[in-house]
Amino acid sequence: MSGGEIIIIYNVVLSILAIIIICLVILLFICCKKEPIKAEETLPTKQIASSYSLMDIHGATDGFNYRRIIGQGRIGSVYVGILPNGDQQVAIKRIHPRLVLSNAGFGFTSMMKWLSLAYHPNIVPILGFSEGPGERIVVMEFGGMLSLDFYLHQNRDHDDDGGDGGGGGGTSLLDWNCRLRVAAGIARGIEYLHEVMVPHIVHGCIKPSNILIDVNFCARVCDYGLYTFLTCYDKRQLGLMGYVDDEYWIGNEKKGFSKESDVYGLGVVLLELLSGRKCDQESLLVKWALPLIKEMKFGEFLDNRLMLPNDIRPLVRLAKVALACVGNSRKNRPSIVQVANILNSLEVGLL
Repeated sequence: MSGGEIIIIYNVVLSILAIIIICLVILLFICCKKEPIKAEETLPTKQIASSYSLMDIHGATDGFNYRRIIGQGRIGSVYVGILPNGDQQVAIKRIHPRLVLSNAGFGFTSMMKWLSLAYHPNIVPILGFSEGPGERIVVMEFGGMLSLDFYLHQNRDHDDDGGDGGGGGGTSLLDWNCRLRVAAGIARGIEYLHEVMVPHIVHGCIKPSNILIDVNFCARVCDYGLYTFLTCYDKRQLGLMGYVDDEYWIGNEKKGFSKESDVYGLGVVLLELLSGRKCDQESLLVKWALPLIKEMKFGEFLDNRLMLPNDIRPLVRLAKVALACVGNSRKNRPSIVQVANILNSLEVGLL
């Protein structure tokens, strides 16, 4: 083979290699460019809350017709309605006008957009909001849910059954296993708000009326963050007494809301789940329950409207968790992560 032929073959090979390299570079560029788009399309996303006009809200609630009220609390009244372009019912919370006026100028829109990013099976998502002169509206998911307060303290459908085992006082739908699952669900919801959301969300008032139970008896935390921006109003009138620790109120420098105060509130809710008793503003439930738990007098402490299970060890463990939540100072109180881990293990033990 002559030298000229070798040069020709060499040039042909180089040309082919160059073409192959160029094709690979182009293919790699196309793949890299398309991959992020594909990933974004396949990942579930939580949209920021929609802004609705007051006219839309008036239409959905028939002008805030009292017949549409499904709940009333210290923060406001909750209506059920269907918003324009919607095919499902939503819960519409109308903040009390006195609270709106005492917090005039607060960045309500920014707060709602931030809170609406929270999305977890154990919280009630915020779908939208509306504001105007003297009006602040929060639109939330609605699925026919009732509060834990209703199941523990208000439901009297079975009071006439006559039995004092598993019947009366609204406890027939919440047996011990269900209560353990509810406790674990509440803890997971709070853990998500405290540890996953950035910046973290402090609920402000963990209590049974702020825990909804869905059709599958899954606990879902609602009204998160709403208490923390009502800074100019007397918190004693917002139903906080009994559900926040002494450090919130006492001292030259009141510490206010914190993750630790949320854990305290969870501890009080656990006491209500275990005893069936309602917390009062004087914290008498805590004062009554703590010595009984410490002295292991669970026959006196546990809800006598339900029959005790054969194995009460999970209930004893739950009571000790409640004791740690309400019986310690903020410095020595367990974190929500620690509490959730224990309650999750108790729930797994039910399977």
